[in-house]
Amino acid sequence: MRLKFLPRKKIDSLPQKIGVYCFVGKNNKEILYIGKAVNIRERVKNHFHPHTTTRMFDVGVNQTSYHGKPFTDKTEKIGWTETNSEIEALLLEADLIKKYKPKYNTIWKDDKNYYFVAITGENPPRVLITHQPKQSSTANYHSTIHIGPFVDGKSLKKVLSLLRRVFPYYVARKHPSKECSWCHIDLCPGPNPDIKEYKQGLDKLALVLQGKRFSVLNKLRKEMLQTSKKQEFERAGRIKDQIASLECIMANAKILDRKNATEANWQDTKKIMKKLLKMKKGISRIEAYDISNIQGKMATGSMVVFVEGKSAKNLYRKFRIKMKNAPNDTAMIKEVLNRRFNHPEWDLPQLILIDGGIGQLSVALKVKSQNSNLKTLICVSLAKKKNELFIEGRKQPLLLKNLPRPIFNLILQLRDEAHRFAITYHKKLREVDPVRIPRWQLFPQRTSRRSHLIGF
Repeated sequence: MRLKFLPRKKIDSLPQKIGVYCFVGKNNKEILYIGKAVNIRERVKNHFHPHTTTRMFDVGVNQTSYHGKPFTDKTEKIGWTETNSEIEALLLEADLIKKYKPKYNTIWKDDKNYYFVAITGENPPRVLITHQPKQSSTANYHSTIHIGPFVDGKSLKKVLSLLRRVFPYYVARKHPSKECSWCHIDLCPGPNPDIKEYKQGLDKLALVLQGKRFSVLNKLRKEMLQTSKKQEFERAGRIKDQIASLECIMANAKILDRKNATEANWQDTKKIMKKLLKMKKGISRIEAYDISNIQGKMATGSMVVFVEGKSAKNLYRKFRIKMKNAPNDTAMIKEVLNRRFNHPEWDLPQLILIDGGIGQLSVALKVKSQNSNLKTLICVSLAKKKNELFIEGRKQPLLLKNLPRPIFNLILQLRDEAHRFAITYHKKLREVDPVRIPRWQLFPQRTSRRSHLIGF
């Protein structure tokens, strides 16, 4: 693994990628501090802001943190390396801290602030997280394996919980005499495991935590071939599942603090959104609307609000549809929008997303035209069937899959949150007044369940 370096004045040239970074001091030799990040550039910038409220050292709760000053003033260069995943960044950070022992990763801390994974020497072994491996009083201390140190305990716990799906292990002191709840979800080997196979699994777990996942994957592939040759197809299938799970976890697991990455991503998203929608002004507040009903009965509308790319749940609103006519989604959307914009005390959005097609968008534009204070508002609607996005001022819809990734993610997040909020409110209404809707109407198709409820 090679670090790349830049003078501290060129922080803006750092990548916005997952990885590990370090601050290098005098004569470009002394490594002062090592950290990890979802977004290297934003995280490093954060160290140079003395008034930030973000912790500079992710070592757990209730810790007094530096505000960057002790080592940023001494920094001459920034080193970094990108990683393929967040787990890889966590493991590499631990490896580099162990290797270089940076002054500002260890100052003001004692052993209690670091985390180690311990694989005990008991029979069968357990896996646990400890703070002070040197002061262990267990009889099996000398045969216990300690892996670390890790700085970020929260992320370490997430990693272990994920890897436990691949390599099940014991955590309780007392060996189970019968199957426990963890056994039923394949996180515990059970009361009578094959001890040899169990210990081999823990050896692989230790190697993964030491950053040697490729070695583990190669071993698993060899084992799979050997068991297949012996016609032990059931075991070969289990090993194949282990390989797939481990590859998926190492590549895709989200375990790190995403605050800085989210803020940076929102700035990029705003720029793309402004260009795509041809907006004259910037975008801050977005509202998404959804309707939920059963054949027009007990219809409800939901409004969810995102401010600066984040959900603002205190601004969410629920609407009980008042119209009594036959089911009409466009009329319901019109009612909800009219009622919403009759509240001048609520801040106005720059963009609204409506669940529906061209019909729903037309209704939204009509409501907009009737309100002089909505001239700068942009309306869009999302048709679920074909995943098409209808945009005000465009004749043809855009396929959701063809949108830039940040916009694609934001639209889906808005849609799903609006739908979830509407469904939740609708369920509450049904619980309060279940008599108003016969249960068989919950099953519009002629199914066996519907026939049973109707009685024929």
